[in-house]
Amino acid sequence: MRPALGGGVSACEDLAKPIIGDRYRTVRVIDSHTGGEPTRVVINGGPELGTGPLSERLKRFRAQYDDFRSAVVNEPRGSDVLVGALLCEPVDPSCSAGVIFFNNVGYLGMCGHGTIGLVATLAYMMQIAPGEHKIETPVGTVSAILHESGEVTVNNVASYRTAANVAVQVPNYGTVFGDIAWGGNWFFLVREHTFELTLKNVERLTSFTSAIKEALRTNRITGDEGREIDHIELFAPSCTMGVDSRNFVLCPGNAYDRSPCGTGTSAKLACLHADGKIKEGQIWRQESIVGSVFEGSIKVRDGKVYPSIKGRAFVSAEAELVLDPRDPLCAGIRG
Repeated sequence: MRPALGGGVSACEDLAKPIIGDRYRTVRVIDSHTGGEPTRVVINGGPELGTGPLSERLKRFRAQYDDFRSAVVNEPRGSDVLVGALLCEPVDPSCSAGVIFFNNVGYLGMCGHGTIGLVATLAYMMQIAPGEHKIETPVGTVSAILHESGEVTVNNVASYRTAANVAVQVPNYGTVFGDIAWGGNWFFLVREHTFELTLKNVERLTSFTSAIKEALRTNRITGDEGREIDHIELFAPSCTMGVDSRNFVLCPGNAYDRSPCGTGTSAKLACLHADGKIKEGQIWRQESIVGSVFEGSIKVRDGKVYPSIKGRAFVSAEAELVLDPRDPLCAGIRG
């Protein structure tokens, strides 16, 4: 069963088209969190992006409706940590939904915690039942299993490492070594550092990872085809019994991921496989800085690594956002 989609709006200068009386336009959203990381799914009131591949619709979203993105996720309606998910009609009719993910500064090719949140939201809406469902994203189709328990397993796109032990000189911190890997977004994964991955260290961790990201940009160290590495991931041993690792992930916009990061865990699994440290069927338990845990595993097909990430999301709110064209901050506060 498909979610109800539609009700397009454009950029804030077009918000004067009335929905309530002669002033306001509303956007229906459902909020959830996956291991502490929030997702806001736009159910109705989103921009009309036409048809065609999700990658092309994302380009239209970015070029023509970026004010809508900012209005939904930025203050005063949202926050730096909030990830938005615009429901779209999929091209492939066998898919349960299409989705474009976005955050406080731009757009995400794929979002693991967001996909778990999306599936939990569709279940909450009684649009899907337990079982396997295909979801279209701008970087490809992923499948997700909604378990009877309410947990969700996301079978991600092929993930891989492009370079290991890459050195980058980071001002005030010295030389930092990390792996460059793709897990649906581009990551720089750092194993060796001197920081304790705890909530009390968030400011120091954010400063360190922000400096790494800027150093990568300055030194033109990128992913494939010159793509920006916009996620920085630190690792350390976990103190929790049965958990393999704890991480800190800096996302675009310099907000840290409260969850263990689905695409980041996928990138980590690709690196572990490249190092011969994980095999098919083996479970890797990844803990976030707030203590939530994802279970990761891999399948290898035709030499490519396909990670699966299992976690759980909880719906936290239903709301109608009000967009008032008289409001000078209608399109949100941009950093």
